Amino acid sequence: MHANVGDRLVVESNKVDTPRREGEIVEVRGEGGGPPFLVRWSDGHEGLTFPGPDAHVVPAG
Repeated sequence: MHANVGDRLVVESNKVDTPRREGEIVEVRGEGGGPPFLVRWSDGHEGLTFPGPDAHVVPAG
């Protein structure tokens, strides 16, 4: 998985009635744009994230 600052990280829910999570990537800490990513989630919290197979990056712009 590759990302740039400003891209959005979307984590799909694997449970019924649980919404997906979305956030803005504010820092890329891995080599070559790889994880981990520091993400500012839509609820305002920030966290270091190692995305799993249920996540994808939406490029900014």
